[in-house]
Amino acid sequence: MAGTITPENPLISPTISRSVTHTVNGSHKFVIQGYSLAKGMGVGKHIASDLFAVGGYHWAIYFYPDGKNPEDNSTYVSVFIALASDGTDVRALFELTLVDQSGQGKHKVHSHFDRSLESGPYTLKYKGSMWGYKRFFRRSLLESSDFLKNDCLKINCTVGVVVSAIENPQLHSINVPESDIGSHFGALLENMEGSDVTFNVAGEKFPGHKLVLAARSPEFRSKFFDVEQQEIIVTDLDTKVFKALLHFIYWDTLTEEVDEVSSTTSSDFLISETLTAKLLAAADKYGLERLRMMCESRLCKDICVNSVSNILTLADSCHATELKSVCLKFAAQNLAAVMRSEGFESMKENCPRLQSEILMTIAGCEVDSCSAGDKSQSVWAQLSDGGDVNSRRVKQRI
Repeated sequence: MAGTITPENPLISPTISRSVTHTVNGSHKFVIQGYSLAKGMGVGKHIASDLFAVGGYHWAIYFYPDGKNPEDNSTYVSVFIALASDGTDVRALFELTLVDQSGQGKHKVHSHFDRSLESGPYTLKYKGSMWGYKRFFRRSLLESSDFLKNDCLKINCTVGVVVSAIENPQLHSINVPESDIGSHFGALLENMEGSDVTFNVAGEKFPGHKLVLAARSPEFRSKFFDVEQQEIIVTDLDTKVFKALLHFIYWDTLTEEVDEVSSTTSSDFLISETLTAKLLAAADKYGLERLRMMCESRLCKDICVNSVSNILTLADSCHATELKSVCLKFAAQNLAAVMRSEGFESMKENCPRLQSEILMTIAGCEVDSCSAGDKSQSVWAQLSDGGDVNSRRVKQRI
């Protein structure tokens, strides 16, 4: 009989799949320094955070000091999260937190997370769509609260982008551990087993392995294969930098001693004297591209008005192209303030060519503006040696 299950017509096991919907979460901390100066910019005008990426999309926080709704007459401040990249029908959960700066933890939180949503996640239809609150906080209460401290507000934002995927169950799986090759090479460095070369740095001896060093660095490769030496005297690096260099070569990580320069560092602090900066220069000389990028990433976090000129000069001398690009963009966007810094004067004296590169960066940002030529001439006047940086203001780009 047709369809009957028999030994000749066995039942075929059904296939199985599972749809899993979850959120890809990410957070951003937005610090608004100079709140009192932002007031009065106008209803509907906002201060935007830097872009941050979550779930394959870019986002930004918009803070409206005078509110977004004209009908409220600046009674409230408004806060929104905006979709800043191309996308349609992006579904997401959001959380906005106004941080209590008294230390008591009494934060003001608006959240979609950890609660049931009757209509599901919020849907942003297109680039520029926003979610938030026109009446986020009454301004008179905000200004007398612990949320505002030293004319500063702190807003934390969490975005959870909803994604769905089809999973095929696996009956068996074997977990593969992370690579530990660095620990094996690191052990060679620590116990000095099989070392066949010694480095003399200011009288301190560092044993090493020619094959390991040659494989990692073209500079070391040329030293070992061109000349047979059992001891090499290093005169261009101090012991602390050379030790950090060897640590990276063997472990493929930075040492805990690699110091970061605080973004609040005064303008007269020499970026070039930090271990990170010296290690960047060493990475450039010894052809260690990954180390160069790691140092660039670390220094990128320290870019501010007072430090950007010094970091730009350093990046240029060490062929740190990614770091240099970030510095040029930051300097172009904050030109008036940067020009008043002591670091800018030092850059003008030691590397005047970088002034032209800042100008070209500004011009590149203004190619779509019909008045780009006038703006470029104005900026060039400020960058010239005869310009008075204290009396000139850069015209704000629209």
